[in-house]
Amino acid sequence: MSGLAQRYEALLARLRETALLQSCGSVLGWDEQTYLPPGGVAHRSEQLALLAGRTHAEATDPGLGDLLAELELDDLGDGDGAMAVNVRNARREFDRATRLPRRLVEELSRVTTLSQQAWVSARREQDFASFLPWLQQVVALKREEADAVGFADGGEPYDALLDEYEPGATSAWVDAVFAPLRAETVSLLEAIRGSRVQPEREILVREYPVDAQRTVGMRAAAMIGFCFDEGRLDVAAHPFCSGFGPGDCRLTTRYDPRHFPGAFFGTMHEAGHGIYEQGLDREAYGTAMGHSCSLGIHESQSRMWENFVGRSGVFWDGFYEEVQSAFSEALADVSRERFVTAINDVRPSMIRVEADEVTYNLHIMLRFEIERQLIAGDLQPEDLPGAWNETFTRDFGITPGNDAEGCLQDIHWSAGLIGYFPTYALGNIYAAQFFDTAETAIGPLGEQFARGEFEPLKTWLTQEIHRRGRQFPADTLVKVVTGTDLTHEPLVAHLNNRFRAIYQL
Repeated sequence: MSGLAQRYEALLARLRETALLQSCGSVLGWDEQTYLPPGGVAHRSEQLALLAGRTHAEATDPGLGDLLAELELDDLGDGDGAMAVNVRNARREFDRATRLPRRLVEELSRVTTLSQQAWVSARREQDFASFLPWLQQVVALKREEADAVGFADGGEPYDALLDEYEPGATSAWVDAVFAPLRAETVSLLEAIRGSRVQPEREILVREYPVDAQRTVGMRAAAMIGFCFDEGRLDVAAHPFCSGFGPGDCRLTTRYDPRHFPGAFFGTMHEAGHGIYEQGLDREAYGTAMGHSCSLGIHESQSRMWENFVGRSGVFWDGFYEEVQSAFSEALADVSRERFVTAINDVRPSMIRVEADEVTYNLHIMLRFEIERQLIAGDLQPEDLPGAWNETFTRDFGITPGNDAEGCLQDIHWSAGLIGYFPTYALGNIYAAQFFDTAETAIGPLGEQFARGEFEPLKTWLTQEIHRRGRQFPADTLVKVVTGTDLTHEPLVAHLNNRFRAIYQL
Protein backbone atom coordinates (compact mmCIF):
# COMPACT_ATOMS: atom_id res chain seq x y z
CA MET A 1 0.00 0.00 0.00
CA SER A 2 1.39 3.40 -0.97
CA GLY A 3 2.00 6.20 1.50
CA LEU A 4 -0.97 8.11 0.12
CA ALA A 5 -3.23 5.07 0.46
CA GLN A 6 -2.10 4.52 4.05
CA ARG A 7 -2.72 8.14 4.98
CA TYR A 8 -6.14 8.11 3.33
CA GLU A 9 -7.17 4.89 5.09
CA ALA A 10 -6.03 6.41 8.39
CA LEU A 11 -8.24 9.42 7.70
CA LEU A 12 -11.25 7.24 6.87
CA ALA A 13 -10.78 5.29 10.10
CA ARG A 14 -10.77 8.51 12.12
CA LEU A 15 -13.82 9.90 10.36
CA ARG A 16 -15.79 6.69 10.86
CA GLU A 17 -14.95 6.60 14.56
CA THR A 18 -16.17 10.16 14.98
CA ALA A 19 -19.34 9.34 13.06
CA LEU A 20 -19.98 6.37 15.34
CA LEU A 21 -19.65 8.57 18.41
CA GLN A 22 -22.06 11.08 16.88
CA SER A 23 -24.54 8.31 16.11
CA CYS A 24 -24.46 7.19 19.76
CA GLY A 25 -25.48 10.70 20.77
CA SER A 26 -28.21 10.66 18.13
CA VAL A 27 -29.70 7.47 19.56
CA LEU A 28 -29.84 9.03 23.02
CA GLY A 29 -31.37 12.18 21.54
CA TRP A 30 -34.03 10.15 19.72
CA ASP A 31 -34.83 8.26 22.92
CA GLU A 32 -35.16 11.54 24.79
CA GLN A 33 -37.87 12.67 22.36
CA THR A 34 -39.74 9.36 22.27
CA TYR A 35 -39.44 7.08 25.31
CA LEU A 36 -37.31 8.69 28.01
CA PRO A 37 -39.26 9.13 31.28
CA PRO A 38 -39.37 12.77 32.42
CA GLY A 39 -37.34 11.96 35.50
CA GLY A 40 -34.38 10.92 33.38
CA VAL A 41 -33.89 14.20 31.52
CA ALA A 42 -31.25 15.67 33.82
CA HIS A 43 -29.15 12.51 33.66
CA ARG A 44 -29.62 12.35 29.90
CA SER A 45 -28.31 15.89 29.57
CA GLU A 46 -25.10 14.82 31.31
CA GLN A 47 -24.79 11.75 29.10
CA LEU A 48 -25.18 13.79 25.94
CA ALA A 49 -22.79 16.49 27.15
CA LEU A 50 -20.15 13.84 27.84
CA LEU A 51 -20.60 12.31 24.40
CA ALA A 52 -20.53 15.73 22.75
CA GLY A 53 -17.26 16.51 24.49
CA ARG A 54 -15.69 13.18 23.55
CA THR A 55 -16.83 13.57 19.95
CA HIS A 56 -15.43 17.09 19.83
CA ALA A 57 -12.10 15.85 21.18
CA GLU A 58 -11.91 13.26 18.41
CA ALA A 59 -12.92 15.78 15.76
CA THR A 60 -10.30 18.32 16.86
CA ASP A 61 -7.41 15.99 17.66
CA PRO A 62 -4.15 17.64 16.47
CA GLY A 63 -3.13 14.34 14.90
CA LEU A 64 -6.13 14.62 12.58
CA GLY A 65 -5.00 18.11 11.58
CA ASP A 66 -1.49 16.79 10.84
CA LEU A 67 -2.93 13.96 8.76
CA LEU A 68 -5.08 16.36 6.74
CA ALA A 69 -2.09 18.65 6.15
CA GLU A 70 -0.09 15.71 4.78
CA LEU A 71 -2.93 14.58 2.54
CA GLU A 72 -3.39 18.09 1.18
CA LEU A 73 0.18 17.93 -0.12
CA ASP A 74 -0.62 14.73 -2.04
CA ASP A 75 -2.07 14.43 -5.50
CA LEU A 76 -5.66 13.51 -4.66
CA GLY A 77 -6.69 13.13 -8.27
CA ASP A 78 -10.00 14.32 -9.66
CA GLY A 79 -11.28 17.22 -7.55
CA ASP A 80 -14.78 15.71 -7.67
CA GLY A 81 -13.53 12.22 -6.84
CA ALA A 82 -14.19 10.53 -3.50
CA MET A 83 -10.71 11.05 -2.09
CA ALA A 84 -10.56 14.76 -2.84
CA VAL A 85 -14.13 15.32 -1.67
CA ASN A 86 -13.59 13.50 1.61
CA VAL A 87 -10.34 15.31 2.37
CA ARG A 88 -11.76 18.70 1.45
CA ASN A 89 -14.87 18.25 3.61
CA ALA A 90 -12.86 16.78 6.49
CA ARG A 91 -10.76 19.94 6.46
CA ARG A 92 -13.88 22.09 6.56
CA GLU A 93 -15.31 20.17 9.51
CA PHE A 94 -11.97 20.13 11.35
CA ASP A 95 -11.46 23.87 10.96
CA ARG A 96 -14.98 24.66 12.17
CA ALA A 97 -14.73 22.30 15.14
CA THR A 98 -11.34 23.64 16.27
CA ARG A 99 -12.80 27.14 16.54
CA LEU A 100 -15.26 25.92 19.16
CA PRO A 101 -14.01 25.35 22.73
CA ARG A 102 -14.96 21.99 24.20
CA ARG A 103 -16.63 23.77 27.11
CA LEU A 104 -19.06 25.47 24.71
CA VAL A 105 -19.82 22.25 22.85
CA GLU A 106 -20.59 20.39 26.06
CA GLU A 107 -22.67 23.24 27.49
CA LEU A 108 -24.72 23.53 24.31
CA SER A 109 -25.46 19.82 24.44
CA ARG A 110 -26.41 19.90 28.12
CA VAL A 111 -28.56 23.05 27.92
CA THR A 112 -30.41 22.09 24.73
CA THR A 113 -31.27 18.65 26.14
CA LEU A 114 -32.93 20.30 29.14
CA SER A 115 -34.34 23.11 27.04
CA GLN A 116 -36.19 20.74 24.71
CA GLN A 117 -37.99 19.14 27.63
CA ALA A 118 -38.84 22.59 29.01
CA TRP A 119 -40.22 23.48 25.57
CA VAL A 120 -42.49 20.42 25.51
CA SER A 121 -44.04 21.48 28.80
CA ALA A 122 -44.22 25.18 27.89
CA ARG A 123 -45.90 24.45 24.58
CA ARG A 124 -48.43 22.14 26.22
CA GLU A 125 -49.21 24.72 28.91
CA GLN A 126 -49.00 27.74 26.56
CA ASP A 127 -46.50 29.21 29.01
CA PHE A 128 -43.70 31.19 27.39
CA ALA A 129 -42.50 32.55 30.75
CA SER A 130 -41.44 29.07 31.89
CA PHE A 131 -39.41 28.58 28.70
CA LEU A 132 -37.82 32.03 28.63
CA PRO A 133 -34.81 31.25 30.90
CA TRP A 134 -33.90 28.34 28.65
CA LEU A 135 -34.30 30.38 25.47
CA GLN A 136 -32.07 33.06 26.94
CA GLN A 137 -29.36 30.48 27.61
CA VAL A 138 -29.64 28.93 24.15
CA VAL A 139 -29.49 32.28 22.35
CA ALA A 140 -26.49 33.37 24.42
CA LEU A 141 -24.67 30.13 23.62
CA LYS A 142 -25.48 30.36 19.91
CA ARG A 143 -24.25 33.95 19.82
CA GLU A 144 -21.03 32.71 21.41
CA GLU A 145 -20.81 29.94 18.81
CA ALA A 146 -21.28 32.42 15.95
CA ASP A 147 -18.52 34.63 17.32
CA ALA A 148 -16.19 31.65 17.70
CA VAL A 149 -16.81 30.27 14.20
CA GLY A 150 -16.65 33.68 12.54
CA PHE A 151 -18.06 34.93 9.25
CA ALA A 152 -16.90 36.72 6.14
CA ASP A 153 -16.34 40.48 5.96
CA GLY A 154 -19.59 42.19 5.11
CA GLY A 155 -21.59 39.33 6.58
CA GLU A 156 -23.35 38.91 9.91
CA PRO A 157 -23.07 36.53 12.89
CA TYR A 158 -26.08 34.52 11.71
CA ASP A 159 -24.06 33.44 8.67
CA ALA A 160 -21.83 31.33 10.90
CA LEU A 161 -24.86 29.34 12.10
CA LEU A 162 -26.55 29.10 8.71
CA ASP A 163 -23.34 27.68 7.25
CA GLU A 164 -23.60 24.62 9.50
CA TYR A 165 -26.83 23.54 7.80
CA GLU A 166 -26.37 24.98 4.30
CA PRO A 167 -22.60 25.05 3.71
CA GLY A 168 -21.48 28.17 1.90
CA ALA A 169 -24.82 29.97 2.23
CA THR A 170 -25.05 33.49 3.65
CA SER A 171 -27.96 35.59 4.85
CA ALA A 172 -27.52 37.94 1.90
CA TRP A 173 -27.71 35.03 -0.56
CA VAL A 174 -30.83 33.64 1.13
CA ASP A 175 -32.40 37.10 1.03
CA ALA A 176 -31.77 37.27 -2.72
CA VAL A 177 -33.29 33.82 -3.26
CA PHE A 178 -36.34 34.50 -1.09
CA ALA A 179 -37.26 37.99 -2.35
CA PRO A 180 -38.74 37.03 -5.75
CA LEU A 181 -40.41 33.95 -4.25
CA ARG A 182 -42.12 36.12 -1.63
CA ALA A 183 -43.43 38.50 -4.30
CA GLU A 184 -44.82 35.66 -6.42
CA THR A 185 -46.32 33.94 -3.37
CA VAL A 186 -48.15 37.07 -2.23
CA SER A 187 -49.50 37.57 -5.75
CA LEU A 188 -50.85 34.01 -5.97
CA LEU A 189 -52.30 34.19 -2.47
CA GLU A 190 -54.19 37.36 -3.35
CA ALA A 191 -55.63 35.65 -6.43
CA ILE A 192 -56.73 32.64 -4.38
CA ARG A 193 -58.41 34.91 -1.83
CA GLY A 194 -60.54 36.29 -4.64
CA SER A 195 -61.71 32.86 -5.81
CA ARG A 196 -65.26 31.63 -5.26
CA VAL A 197 -63.98 28.07 -4.75
CA GLN A 198 -64.04 27.06 -1.08
CA PRO A 199 -62.45 23.67 -0.34
CA GLU A 200 -64.36 21.66 2.26
CA ARG A 201 -61.82 21.85 5.03
CA GLU A 202 -64.24 20.34 7.53
CA ILE A 203 -63.72 16.98 5.81
CA LEU A 204 -60.25 16.82 7.37
CA VAL A 205 -61.33 17.50 10.97
CA ARG A 206 -63.77 14.65 11.37
CA GLU A 207 -62.99 11.60 13.52
CA TYR A 208 -59.83 9.84 12.31
CA PRO A 209 -58.87 7.10 14.81
CA VAL A 210 -55.18 7.18 15.68
CA ASP A 211 -54.57 3.47 15.09
CA ALA A 212 -55.92 3.76 11.56
CA GLN A 213 -53.89 6.93 10.98
CA ARG A 214 -50.74 5.06 11.96
CA THR A 215 -51.55 2.15 9.63
CA VAL A 216 -52.34 4.43 6.70
CA GLY A 217 -49.25 6.57 7.29
CA MET A 218 -46.94 3.58 7.41
CA ARG A 219 -48.58 2.13 4.31
CA ALA A 220 -47.98 5.37 2.39
CA ALA A 221 -44.39 5.65 3.62
CA ALA A 222 -43.65 2.07 2.51
CA MET A 223 -45.42 2.66 -0.79
CA ILE A 224 -43.12 5.55 -1.74
CA GLY A 225 -40.03 3.57 -0.77
CA PHE A 226 -39.21 3.85 2.95
CA CYS A 227 -37.93 0.47 4.16
CA PHE A 228 -39.37 -0.47 7.55
CA ASP A 229 -37.01 -3.45 7.81
CA GLU A 230 -34.37 -0.75 8.40
CA GLY A 231 -36.52 1.85 10.12
CA ARG A 232 -39.47 2.49 12.38
CA LEU A 233 -42.15 5.08 13.16
CA ASP A 234 -42.78 6.46 16.64
CA VAL A 235 -44.52 9.40 18.31
CA ALA A 236 -42.82 12.64 19.38
CA ALA A 237 -43.92 16.13 20.37
CA HIS A 238 -42.44 17.45 17.11
CA PRO A 239 -41.95 15.19 14.06
CA PHE A 240 -38.38 14.42 13.01
CA CYS A 241 -36.19 11.84 11.28
CA SER A 242 -32.95 10.40 12.69
CA GLY A 243 -30.59 8.45 10.49
CA PHE A 244 -28.21 6.66 12.86
CA GLY A 245 -26.27 4.84 10.18
CA PRO A 246 -26.62 1.97 7.72
CA GLY A 247 -29.74 -0.05 8.44
CA ASP A 248 -31.19 2.17 11.17
CA CYS A 249 -33.38 5.19 10.37
CA ARG A 250 -36.12 6.36 12.76
CA LEU A 251 -39.16 8.47 11.87
CA THR A 252 -41.52 10.18 14.28
CA THR A 253 -44.86 11.92 13.88
CA ARG A 254 -47.71 13.13 16.11
CA TYR A 255 -51.41 12.32 15.92
CA ASP A 256 -54.60 14.30 16.35
CA PRO A 257 -57.75 12.15 16.08
CA ARG A 258 -59.60 15.12 14.60
CA HIS A 259 -57.05 16.25 12.03
CA PHE A 260 -56.05 13.88 9.23
CA PRO A 261 -53.39 15.91 7.36
CA GLY A 262 -51.09 16.54 10.36
CA ALA A 263 -49.90 12.98 10.94
CA PHE A 264 -50.32 11.76 7.37
CA PHE A 265 -48.30 14.47 5.64
CA GLY A 266 -45.93 14.66 8.59
CA THR A 267 -45.20 10.96 8.07
CA MET A 268 -44.79 11.46 4.31
CA HIS A 269 -42.40 14.34 5.01
CA GLU A 270 -40.26 12.38 7.44
CA ALA A 271 -40.34 9.34 5.16
CA GLY A 272 -38.84 11.55 2.47
CA HIS A 273 -35.98 12.34 4.81
CA GLY A 274 -35.72 8.64 5.62
CA ILE A 275 -35.54 7.62 1.96
CA TYR A 276 -32.60 10.02 1.56
CA GLU A 277 -30.85 8.51 4.60
CA GLN A 278 -31.48 4.99 3.35
CA GLY A 279 -30.21 5.97 -0.09
CA LEU A 280 -26.79 7.16 1.07
CA ASP A 281 -23.75 5.10 0.10
CA ARG A 282 -23.27 2.66 3.00
CA GLU A 283 -19.69 1.95 2.07
CA ALA A 284 -18.92 5.64 2.52
CA TYR A 285 -20.44 5.91 6.01
CA GLY A 286 -18.66 8.49 8.14
CA THR A 287 -17.25 10.38 5.16
CA ALA A 288 -18.53 13.28 3.09
CA MET A 289 -19.45 10.93 0.24
CA GLY A 290 -21.76 9.05 2.61
CA HIS A 291 -23.33 12.18 4.09
CA SER A 292 -26.28 14.27 2.92
CA CYS A 293 -25.31 17.32 0.87
CA SER A 294 -27.03 19.94 3.03
CA LEU A 295 -30.18 20.43 5.06
CA GLY A 296 -31.75 22.29 2.14
CA ILE A 297 -31.15 19.32 -0.15
CA HIS A 298 -32.46 17.02 2.60
CA GLU A 299 -35.60 19.14 2.85
CA SER A 300 -35.99 19.01 -0.94
CA GLN A 301 -36.49 15.27 -0.62
CA SER A 302 -39.00 15.43 2.22
CA ARG A 303 -40.96 18.29 0.70
CA MET A 304 -41.01 16.56 -2.68
CA TRP A 305 -42.54 13.35 -1.36
CA GLU A 306 -44.90 15.23 0.96
CA ASN A 307 -46.20 17.79 -1.53
CA PHE A 308 -45.21 17.23 -5.13
CA VAL A 309 -46.21 13.57 -4.76
CA GLY A 310 -48.44 13.23 -1.69
CA ARG A 311 -50.76 16.18 -2.36
CA SER A 312 -51.08 15.52 -6.09
CA GLY A 313 -54.39 14.27 -7.39
CA VAL A 314 -52.74 11.35 -9.18
CA PHE A 315 -51.23 10.03 -5.93
CA TRP A 316 -54.76 9.52 -4.64
CA ASP A 317 -56.01 7.81 -7.83
CA GLY A 318 -54.71 4.50 -6.58
CA PHE A 319 -54.68 5.17 -2.83
CA TYR A 320 -57.89 6.95 -1.94
CA GLU A 321 -60.08 3.85 -1.94
CA GLU A 322 -57.78 2.26 0.67
CA VAL A 323 -57.84 5.40 2.84
CA GLN A 324 -61.59 5.77 2.46
CA SER A 325 -62.01 2.20 3.67
CA ALA A 326 -59.73 2.82 6.67
CA PHE A 327 -61.80 5.87 7.68
CA SER A 328 -65.20 4.68 6.49
CA GLU A 329 -67.18 6.89 8.83
CA ALA A 330 -65.29 10.11 8.10
CA LEU A 331 -64.98 9.62 4.35
CA ALA A 332 -68.01 7.53 3.38
CA ASP A 333 -69.70 10.45 1.64
CA VAL A 334 -66.52 12.09 0.29
CA SER A 335 -65.37 11.65 -3.29
CA ARG A 336 -61.68 11.51 -4.21
CA GLU A 337 -62.00 14.88 -5.95
CA ARG A 338 -63.48 16.59 -2.89
CA PHE A 339 -60.81 15.03 -0.67
CA VAL A 340 -57.93 16.14 -2.91
CA THR A 341 -59.32 19.66 -3.03
CA ALA A 342 -59.61 19.69 0.77
CA ILE A 343 -55.98 18.62 1.36
CA ASN A 344 -54.91 21.44 -0.95
CA ASP A 345 -56.91 24.12 0.81
CA VAL A 346 -55.02 27.43 0.91
CA ARG A 347 -55.52 29.92 3.70
CA PRO A 348 -53.30 31.66 6.26
CA SER A 349 -52.98 29.53 9.37
CA MET A 350 -50.98 29.56 12.59
CA ILE A 351 -49.02 26.30 12.52
CA ARG A 352 -46.10 25.92 10.12
CA VAL A 353 -46.11 22.12 9.88
CA GLU A 354 -49.80 22.18 8.94
CA ALA A 355 -49.50 25.04 6.45
CA ASP A 356 -50.48 24.69 2.80
CA GLU A 357 -47.88 24.82 0.03
CA VAL A 358 -48.59 28.44 -0.89
CA THR A 359 -48.29 30.03 2.55
CA TYR A 360 -45.63 27.66 3.92
CA ASN A 361 -42.66 29.64 2.66
CA LEU A 362 -44.00 32.79 4.33
CA HIS A 363 -43.80 30.90 7.64
CA ILE A 364 -40.14 30.18 6.94
CA MET A 365 -39.31 33.74 5.93
CA LEU A 366 -40.82 35.00 9.18
CA ARG A 367 -38.60 32.69 11.23
CA PHE A 368 -35.55 33.60 9.16
CA GLU A 369 -36.19 37.27 9.91
CA ILE A 370 -36.72 36.74 13.63
CA GLU A 371 -33.79 34.45 14.34
CA ARG A 372 -31.39 36.76 12.53
CA GLN A 373 -32.55 39.51 14.87
CA LEU A 374 -32.06 37.24 17.89
CA ILE A 375 -28.46 36.43 16.95
CA ALA A 376 -27.64 40.02 16.00
CA GLY A 377 -28.94 41.21 19.38
CA ASP A 378 -31.61 43.39 17.74
CA LEU A 379 -34.28 41.26 19.41
CA GLN A 380 -34.01 39.96 22.96
CA PRO A 381 -35.55 36.59 23.90
CA GLU A 382 -37.97 38.18 26.37
CA ASP A 383 -39.44 40.26 23.54
CA LEU A 384 -39.99 37.28 21.24
CA PRO A 385 -43.77 36.78 21.74
CA GLY A 386 -44.58 40.39 20.91
CA ALA A 387 -42.23 40.48 17.91
CA TRP A 388 -43.61 37.16 16.65
CA ASN A 389 -47.25 38.24 16.89
CA GLU A 390 -46.56 41.60 15.27
CA THR A 391 -44.64 40.05 12.37
CA PHE A 392 -47.16 37.24 11.95
CA THR A 393 -50.04 39.69 11.81
CA ARG A 394 -48.14 41.72 9.22
CA ASP A 395 -47.48 38.72 6.97
CA PHE A 396 -50.65 36.64 7.45
CA GLY A 397 -53.34 39.07 8.54
CA ILE A 398 -54.17 36.95 11.60
CA THR A 399 -52.77 36.98 15.14
CA PRO A 400 -51.91 33.93 17.26
CA GLY A 401 -54.30 33.48 20.17
CA ASN A 402 -51.57 32.07 22.41
CA ASP A 403 -47.85 31.31 22.34
CA ALA A 404 -48.37 27.60 21.62
CA GLU A 405 -49.70 28.55 18.20
CA GLY A 406 -47.18 31.38 18.02
CA CYS A 407 -43.54 31.46 19.02
CA LEU A 408 -43.63 28.16 20.95
CA GLN A 409 -44.87 25.98 18.11
CA ASP A 410 -41.47 24.72 16.85
CA ILE A 411 -38.85 22.71 18.73
CA HIS A 412 -35.91 24.14 16.78
CA TRP A 413 -34.83 27.02 19.00
CA SER A 414 -35.02 24.89 22.14
CA ALA A 415 -32.71 22.40 20.40
CA GLY A 416 -30.24 25.12 19.40
CA LEU A 417 -31.08 24.70 15.70
CA ILE A 418 -30.83 28.40 14.87
CA GLY A 419 -29.99 28.72 11.20
CA TYR A 420 -31.98 25.63 10.22
CA PHE A 421 -35.28 27.26 9.21
CA PRO A 422 -34.22 28.77 5.84
CA THR A 423 -33.40 25.28 4.58
CA TYR A 424 -37.12 24.39 4.45
CA ALA A 425 -37.92 27.05 1.86
CA LEU A 426 -34.66 26.40 0.03
CA GLY A 427 -35.74 22.76 0.00
CA ASN A 428 -38.98 23.67 -1.76
CA ILE A 429 -37.03 25.58 -4.41
CA TYR A 430 -34.56 22.73 -4.90
CA ALA A 431 -37.41 20.19 -4.98
CA ALA A 432 -39.26 21.93 -7.81
CA GLN A 433 -36.15 22.10 -9.97
CA PHE A 434 -35.28 18.45 -9.30
CA PHE A 435 -38.86 17.33 -9.93
CA ASP A 436 -38.98 19.07 -13.32
CA THR A 437 -35.73 17.40 -14.29
CA ALA A 438 -36.99 13.99 -13.17
CA GLU A 439 -40.14 14.51 -15.22
CA THR A 440 -37.99 15.04 -18.31
CA ALA A 441 -35.65 12.15 -17.51
CA ILE A 442 -38.06 9.40 -16.43
CA GLY A 443 -41.59 10.81 -16.80
CA PRO A 444 -44.47 11.11 -17.21
CA LEU A 445 -44.41 10.93 -13.41
CA GLY A 446 -48.14 11.56 -13.01
CA GLU A 447 -49.03 8.43 -14.95
CA GLN A 448 -46.62 6.41 -12.83
CA PHE A 449 -48.05 7.75 -9.57
CA ALA A 450 -51.60 7.01 -10.71
CA ARG A 451 -50.54 3.37 -11.16
CA GLY A 452 -48.91 3.33 -7.73
CA GLU A 453 -45.41 3.28 -9.22
CA PHE A 454 -42.96 5.34 -7.18
CA GLU A 455 -39.79 3.32 -7.59
CA PRO A 456 -38.65 5.13 -10.78
CA LEU A 457 -38.60 8.50 -9.00
CA LYS A 458 -36.97 7.04 -5.89
CA THR A 459 -34.26 5.34 -7.97
CA TRP A 460 -33.58 8.52 -9.94
CA LEU A 461 -33.26 10.57 -6.75
CA THR A 462 -30.93 7.98 -5.22
CA GLN A 463 -28.67 7.97 -8.27
CA GLU A 464 -28.67 11.69 -8.95
CA ILE A 465 -28.72 13.08 -5.39
CA HIS A 466 -28.39 10.59 -2.53
CA ARG A 467 -25.34 8.68 -3.76
CA ARG A 468 -23.46 11.88 -4.57
CA GLY A 469 -23.20 12.69 -0.87
CA ARG A 470 -21.30 15.96 -0.42
CA GLN A 471 -19.53 15.69 -3.72
CA PHE A 472 -20.78 19.18 -4.57
CA PRO A 473 -22.12 22.17 -2.63
CA ALA A 474 -25.90 22.43 -2.84
CA ASP A 475 -26.05 25.14 -5.51
CA THR A 476 -23.50 23.26 -7.63
CA LEU A 477 -25.40 19.99 -7.18
CA VAL A 478 -28.54 21.69 -8.49
CA LYS A 479 -26.68 22.77 -11.63
CA VAL A 480 -25.03 19.35 -12.10
CA VAL A 481 -28.37 17.52 -11.80
CA THR A 482 -30.65 19.97 -13.61
CA GLY A 483 -28.28 21.72 -15.99
CA THR A 484 -29.30 25.19 -14.80
CA ASP A 485 -28.53 27.51 -11.90
CA LEU A 486 -30.85 27.62 -8.91
CA THR A 487 -34.03 29.57 -9.61
CA HIS A 488 -37.38 30.05 -7.89
CA GLU A 489 -39.24 29.82 -11.21
CA PRO A 490 -39.99 26.05 -11.23
CA LEU A 491 -41.51 26.32 -7.75
CA VAL A 492 -43.64 29.29 -8.77
CA ALA A 493 -44.76 27.41 -11.89
CA HIS A 494 -45.66 24.36 -9.79
CA LEU A 495 -47.70 26.42 -7.34
CA ASN A 496 -49.49 28.31 -10.10
CA ASN A 497 -50.26 25.17 -12.09
CA ARG A 498 -51.67 23.30 -9.10
CA PHE A 499 -53.57 26.02 -7.30
CA ARG A 500 -54.89 28.03 -10.23
CA ALA A 501 -56.51 24.82 -11.43
CA ILE A 502 -57.97 24.00 -8.01
CA TYR A 503 -59.25 27.54 -7.45
CA GLN A 504 -60.37 27.98 -11.08
CA LEU A 505 -58.27 31.11 -11.57
